[in-house]
Amino acid sequence: MQVKPSEAPADPGLIFELANAHQQTAALNAAIDLDVFGAIGKGAADVASIARHCAASERGIRVLCDFLVIHGVLDKQDGQYLHTPTSAVFLDPRSPASMASVTRFICNATIQQVYQNLAEIVRTGRTTLPGAGTVEPENPIWVDFAEKMAPMMGPMAPALSTLVLARQQGPMRVLDIAAGHGLFGIEIAKQNPEARITGLDWAMVLEVALRNARAAGVADRYTRLPGSAFDVEFGGPYDAVLLTNFLHHFDRTTCVTLLKKIHGALRPGGVLATLEFVPDEDRVSPLIPASFAMTMLVTTATGDAYTLSELSSMYGDAGFQGVSGHPIPMGPQTVVIGTA
Repeated sequence: MQVKPSEAPADPGLIFELANAHQQTAALNAAIDLDVFGAIGKGAADVASIARHCAASERGIRVLCDFLVIHGVLDKQDGQYLHTPTSAVFLDPRSPASMASVTRFICNATIQQVYQNLAEIVRTGRTTLPGAGTVEPENPIWVDFAEKMAPMMGPMAPALSTLVLARQQGPMRVLDIAAGHGLFGIEIAKQNPEARITGLDWAMVLEVALRNARAAGVADRYTRLPGSAFDVEFGGPYDAVLLTNFLHHFDRTTCVTLLKKIHGALRPGGVLATLEFVPDEDRVSPLIPASFAMTMLVTTATGDAYTLSELSSMYGDAGFQGVSGHPIPMGPQTVVIGTA
């Protein structure tokens, strides 16, 4: 038996923690459904007042809130429940940075159920979802993604936009592939009044992007291109192409094929900016990017979380030069830039 050298003793608690991790997911979902975080944000602090606000039993609220305290989501002082800095910013529905909708998307019941098949998925190396999994054409999950993931993706848009605009100035045409909510292309349009954005995604998804473009006051410079990135003619040439949260759904060969198509749609010197969960070369750190490979194993036929060296190799095979990775501060993702 091989044992990793370690100063720490064997810990059975780790096994219990892993076996019961589903309780944490269920508790977070229940607290959001019941509006526990909203109640505390409005000043309800004791069990009775939180229970009244949530129309729930006092016994249930006490156990749920204590559980959230145990796991660091809430604080408790003298029998009163309080927000932690994290829950105040990211879970109180009054906060503009609330990630409650993000949590609901991540905890999608259909996807959660697939994890019950994980042993079979590991045996076969692909999802047990029908067809290609979440990337099946016109999958309604992407409308849900566009509507619910903005609180997580919105704060990353300025960082990506700044990197692109540092290389492109003045009038520019931008193709936003897998636009989803559209926030990345919209941010470029907000920062550069001479930028014109074309959003490519499924037609129903682009309805969400157009709503966001209208809200941002840039709808007159936002064009929709419905369909599959693999099938639709891109047109062009473009000064920049955005490819956010997309490559990880596919195998290397498919990624390179798409990247070559993108290269052909860019003008010489044009910029490709992808946004990806990029693990270190050891593939086990940092926590969120490295763990994302599991999400792709469970939900796609061939997807993965690619390291920067793997992405750079794909870019190179597609003809891009000067490839560089730019981790987003305070975020789990990395912008990868290449020049046509």
